[in-house]
Amino acid sequence: MKLRYAGVFIILLVGCSASHTAGPSMVLPGAQSSTLVPHSGAVVIQETPHSLGSWTTRAPMPTARWALGVGVVNGILYAIGGYNGNELNTVEAYDPLTNTWSTKAPMLTARSELAVGVVHGIVYAVGGDVNGSVLNTVEAYDPATDTWTTKASMPTPRRFLAVGVVDNILYAVGGHNTIDLNTVEAYDPSTDTWTTKAPMPTPRSFLAVGVVNNMLYAVGGFYNNYLNTVEAYDPATNTWNTKAPMPKARGGLAAGVVHGILYAVGGYNGSYALRKVDAYNPATNIWRAKAPMPTGRLDLAVGVANNILFAIGGIRPRIGGLSNVEAFTP
Repeated sequence: MKLRYAGVFIILLVGCSASHTAGPSMVLPGAQSSTLVPHSGAVVIQETPHSLGSWTTRAPMPTARWALGVGVVNGILYAIGGYNGNELNTVEAYDPLTNTWSTKAPMLTARSELAVGVVHGIVYAVGGDVNGSVLNTVEAYDPATDTWTTKASMPTPRRFLAVGVVDNILYAVGGHNTIDLNTVEAYDPSTDTWTTKAPMPTPRSFLAVGVVNNMLYAVGGFYNNYLNTVEAYDPATNTWNTKAPMPKARGGLAAGVVHGILYAVGGYNGSYALRKVDAYNPATNIWRAKAPMPTGRLDLAVGVANNILFAIGGIRPRIGGLSNVEAFTP
């Protein structure tokens, strides 16, 4: 086993009686709407409940595994690589509409701890590890032809990195290679070239990345300890800034974006494989807890299709690799 590792607001109106006429309605920051209710000398402002979302169980992945990557093309999820006692080159495709899996052409290089991104309908598998060797390997999968090709190697070999895509450029963020890295390198598929970008403020591995409105958000991870750190990268200015931290520090999590909200799913806090799901709204810089995932796990992968988030695979310590697929509807 490879392991490193809503609300009610109450405002007391001092000196007021229950018969006092209330003033204008108040809406506190973060509330969608509120109801002003006089009760025993207090004004209770109750926030409209935010949906916690719901989870359902889907057909399990044929090959149980963790430290895999997932890419989504035309509503189909492609589960790529990973580990189940050996590094895998396995590629399996999930169709949410039929709730079925099929086997696809294997990746050219078996590996785990990789990251995956999609540009123009092509799935890119980046970095990872095989037999303890950290890779800079980049391979591209075309679902239309069910074929793989080798692409320009990433400048910095690394595993446990994360990937985000903005304006058809793939950004490889963080990871580990003898040390935890703050390295950011950008791949342009149109020229098959890599360039180095501004480093992430906090070095880390085991992180997750989500993209909202052309901003890349690096979430959680590990650097000397498990992190709740959130940092945002703007490719237009090649700059980073710090955002509101996640409610729970964790690494080995996964992230997906639905309707402009970033969901941080599962992970590990040094003691437990987590079921925790938190949602981040970049417009308000606020995190909210959501319905927990049915199966706590780390080193899982996430893909989003038809505005549904799918949590795929992963591992539970003392249990092993998982084939679980669970779907979250916000």
